[in-house]
Amino acid sequence: MSDTMRAITYYGDHDIRFEERPKPQIIDPTDAIVRVVRTTICGTDLGIYKGKNPEVEETVKARGEEWNGRILGHEGVGVVEAVGDAVKNIKVGDRVLISCVSRCGTCDNCAKQMYAHCRNGGGWIMGYMIDGTQAEYVRTPFADNSLFHLPEGFDEDVAVFLSDALPTGHELGVQRGQVAPGKDVLIVGAGPVGMGALLTAQFYSPASIIVADMNDKRLEMAKKMGATHVVNPATGDLDAVIAEVTDGRGVDTAIEAVGLPATWDLCAGAVREGGNIAVVGVHGKPVEFELQKMWIRNLTITTGLVSANTTAMLMKAVRNSDLPIADLATHHFTWDQFEDAWEAFKNADEHNSMKVVITNE
Repeated sequence: MSDTMRAITYYGDHDIRFEERPKPQIIDPTDAIVRVVRTTICGTDLGIYKGKNPEVEETVKARGEEWNGRILGHEGVGVVEAVGDAVKNIKVGDRVLISCVSRCGTCDNCAKQMYAHCRNGGGWIMGYMIDGTQAEYVRTPFADNSLFHLPEGFDEDVAVFLSDALPTGHELGVQRGQVAPGKDVLIVGAGPVGMGALLTAQFYSPASIIVADMNDKRLEMAKKMGATHVVNPATGDLDAVIAEVTDGRGVDTAIEAVGLPATWDLCAGAVREGGNIAVVGVHGKPVEFELQKMWIRNLTITTGLVSANTTAMLMKAVRNSDLPIADLATHHFTWDQFEDAWEAFKNADEHNSMKVVITNE
């Protein structure tokens, strides 16, 4: 059996390579090695590719180690190949969902289900601080807490979105935005996480879900996935739609799922008094935060990094739902087509791609 595998490796700004890499090995007794059978590409991976996260390389060099690249990816479904001596609930041969967040389960933050900030070396580390899932094999720390058994017959095109896109949209957008029955919701950004918020918001029966995006194809998909109204701000009047839907009051919840100053401004201007602005988008530049206007409106503004504390619940919810979650997978590729998958995701508008799924059975 070969000691190498194929993987997508990041070496620096706009430099990724599909290459042979050494297979991962058990390091800690709580580790598992998983053979990846399905994975996908996230907008965060794209940000790393574009050089937005120099710390990926800097932290390695700061430890005095040689920089040999980082295997990307933090989403996937796989089969357990090996487990460390301390792993109790996961066994070789189990088919599992790989969470984007690793968690020790014992630190004070994990006790509060704030797994994104695990104090024992967990959190979002996979494909970032350690090698990730865009490889034939991956080492998963804290396997008992960070892997989820997949039920027999579970749609794995849906399962792979439970690694990140659905929990992120749900926890940071829907839950923190306090989406509730009868409420009016605006989602700005119809990318994968915005769609995750759209899909999971429907579990809470809001009165309306308005989706705004500059891409008409994505708006068509949002309509099919349950949006009550869709608007392209470049060609339509978003303010007028919000006013009509809410009797001029503004939405109860505005979910910002892009990460740009302009989309923040849209959300800040769309929410009614006593409403919520839930920031899900990854912001790389300052925004104008007009606190002098906001405080008197009793707004609640939230930000965050997903903790994946609702993954198990969502797994049950989506299994018994008729929501078209699998349709998020607009493109399918085999492992030998990994470079084509990256091309389709990097140029999403050109290829009309939402999420790409890469299969290696």
